[in-house]
Amino acid sequence: MAEEGAPGRRGERGEEPPAERGPGAAFHMFVLMEDLLDKLKLLSYEEEALRRHNMRPLSRHYFALPTNPGEQFFMFCTLAAWLISKAGRPFEQPQECDDPNAVISNVLSELRSFGRPVDFPPSKLKTGCGEQVCYVLDCLAEEALKHTGFSWKRPAYPTEEPEEEEITEDDAELTLSRLEEDIAEEESDNEENYIDLNVLKAQTYRSNMNDTAKQEEILQSTTDAAEWNLEVERVLPQLKVTVRTDNKDWRIHVDQMHQHKNGIDSSLKETRGYLDKLHNEISRTLEKINSREKYINNQLEHLVQEYRSAQALLSEAKEKYQEGSGGVTERIRVLSEITEALEKVKQETEEKGSSMTDGAPLVKIKQALTKLRQETIQMDIQIGVMEHTLLQSKLKEKSNMTRDMHATVIPEATVGAY
Repeated sequence: MAEEGAPGRRGERGEEPPAERGPGAAFHMFVLMEDLLDKLKLLSYEEEALRRHNMRPLSRHYFALPTNPGEQFFMFCTLAAWLISKAGRPFEQPQECDDPNAVISNVLSELRSFGRPVDFPPSKLKTGCGEQVCYVLDCLAEEALKHTGFSWKRPAYPTEEPEEEEITEDDAELTLSRLEEDIAEEESDNEENYIDLNVLKAQTYRSNMNDTAKQEEILQSTTDAAEWNLEVERVLPQLKVTVRTDNKDWRIHVDQMHQHKNGIDSSLKETRGYLDKLHNEISRTLEKINSREKYINNQLEHLVQEYRSAQALLSEAKEKYQEGSGGVTERIRVLSEITEALEKVKQETEEKGSSMTDGAPLVKIKQALTKLRQETIQMDIQIGVMEHTLLQSKLKEKSNMTRDMHATVIPEATVGAY
């Protein structure tokens, strides 16, 4: 055991988490949970806390891994309340219907009253698992160990004697001659350690004959008692008489059969009483069931008849309903077809009525006529302009032709004069 010191020596790792979390920080809560389980076992939590609430013992990593949040949270509250009470503080045992926030705040206030730092939000404890849950329970377990006066002591390690190294031979080097030598040595050792029954009988017979021959003499012992005891201790291992039994011997098989038969008979005597009792109880129960069944059948016979008649009426009604439902479905189909045709007629009627009452086409026609009149006027103007232009060009061409004619006639006259 360990040197006397503070009860929380093993749990100092859970008080102040390291400032810089290394790669192994994710496994810190597993180590903390194992330390917590050891402290709970020292406080006898199974007898004092779990049996009172009919709970199972905790596993090594119960609060380190999430399995059932509701069950884990209730186990956390139960153990926290028990540890606070174990530490000498009055604390009411929480129930499943209590407010979780209130229970967590009460537990954390008790933890702060012990001088333990709480640098995490209370919502971390609602899951019932994790490093914060292990830390709270570990701190409470340390306070409970302090209050009970427990102290760690230096462990006492057993002294180990150095074993002699045996030189083992390789089995692959075992030859047939070596195997025969080992078998011969074992047989010789066995023969030395055991005494043959025939030799022992012959020695006993000779000693009896010598005793009968010396019956009349007075026996006096000249042997020292201490030397006699030493001699007895020396030859005692050689006085063991063993009878070698062969498992293939039929006598052994017969003895075993008799032993098994006796065991079966003795067991059958005890079992037959229980079986007879069970048979009688089953028979009485079956008779009661048969009588009650007959009584119920007699009492409910008229109801059964009414039920059967109601079943027959129900079957007839179902048949009529099926027949009627077939006609209804056909009529529904015809109605849907008529409805579709009516909808088409209504749509065509609405289209024709809208076209008859709508004045938009007439307005369009009037606009088109007006546009045609304007275009006709413009065409008349253009035709007039073209006619005037054509007339002007004809007049000009005619005047040109007249001038040309006069120009060609005059020079001929002048030429004729000369």
